[in-house]
Amino acid sequence: MREELDRLLHSKRPAADPESRQIDQRILELQQNLESAEVVPPPPNPGPTDRIRFGATVTVRQRGVETSYRIVGVNEANWDRGWVSWLSPIAKTLLNTQPGQRVKFKFPSGEEDLEIVSAVYE
Repeated sequence: MREELDRLLHSKRPAADPESRQIDQRILELQQNLESAEVVPPPPNPGPTDRIRFGATVTVRQRGVETSYRIVGVNEANWDRGWVSWLSPIAKTLLNTQPGQRVKFKFPSGEEDLEIVSAVYE
């Protein structure tokens, strides 16, 4: 969030442009979020019987293909980076599971089995 705020604060934009008003709104939102944010250190990396929690980067296997999702706060979600909000359907499915466990997840294309390969905290 700090990087985005810094980038927006230093960007050049016309004063009366509607896009400029959206940028100003985003700047205000980021400033308010950063003022109220509380940085929590990550927990130690889980053992094989530990449950997956907020902050984990979870690797799952689906049909032999591995994908990683990092479970983050709502304002940190960034699909391109694989960062999903803890309120998203995929995060809700993964939270409180364990590495080695299989879960069902309903994708838009249909329900699939996901094998939880690993969870790490960075």
